[in-house]
Amino acid sequence: MLFVSNNEHKPALDDIMADLNKDIRLAVDTGKVVLGARELMKAVNGKHAKLVIVASKGKADTVSDVMHACKVGEVKAIRFEGNSMDLGAICGKPYSVNGLAVLEAGNSNILKEEYA
Repeated sequence: MLFVSNNEHKPALDDIMADLNKDIRLAVDTGKVVLGARELMKAVNGKHAKLVIVASKGKADTVSDVMHACKVGEVKAIRFEGNSMDLGAICGKPYSVNGLAVLEAGNSNILKEEYA
């Protein structure tokens, strides 16, 4: 008999985050995204956003408002496990980014992938 560990079929959290980071950057570079909480809220409320990513270690009120708007607007939302400076760096920006909304994925697989 051959026993296989459950961990062999589950990608590690680090691998999932690396893929998310790569897809975020690719979406920013080749797709159409809006950066910042105000702009992403406009995109969600205007039904333009296909996916929202918010820095989970940001202001609690902002994270809560964004997650609520996504739930109401039926937009998929991902909590980025980092702060706004980390998210800004991944986007290639020299400033903090509280969140972003993906309007068009470009060459990334960000709309097709599932991130835990």
